[in-house]
Amino acid sequence: QVQLVESGGGLVQPGGSLNLVCVVSGNAFSFYSMGWFRQAQGKQRELVARIATSDGTTDFADSVKGRFTISRNNAKNTLYLRMNSLKPEDTAVYYCNVVQIGTWEDYWGQGTQVTVSS
Repeated sequence: QVQLVESGGGLVQPGGSLNLVCVVSGNAFSFYSMGWFRQAQGKQRELVARIATSDGTTDFADSVKGRFTISRNNAKNTLYLRMNSLKPEDTAVYYCNVVQIGTWEDYWGQGTQVTVSS
């Protein structure tokens, strides 16, 4: 059973920074990719950033390029999202996601709220 637990969300002023953390149960190398998605109120869930476990290739939404960084620690089965220069439009619930190799099944965390407001 794969479980994902996010932490690190909160309230931050525009221009501020936050670090999101996702602890994943299970072997990180059994996952095709690990990533972060977000869903703002009234909008569809969208990809923020993801990383391929095979070679570390990263993929970012255009709206966060240059501001957000994704990284992982395989030994700790942990995924990180460093968010800098936050904007009000970054306000959303952020979800951790992994895609399992073989079954290609998606697993999701419970989400963590990020609010950017003065």
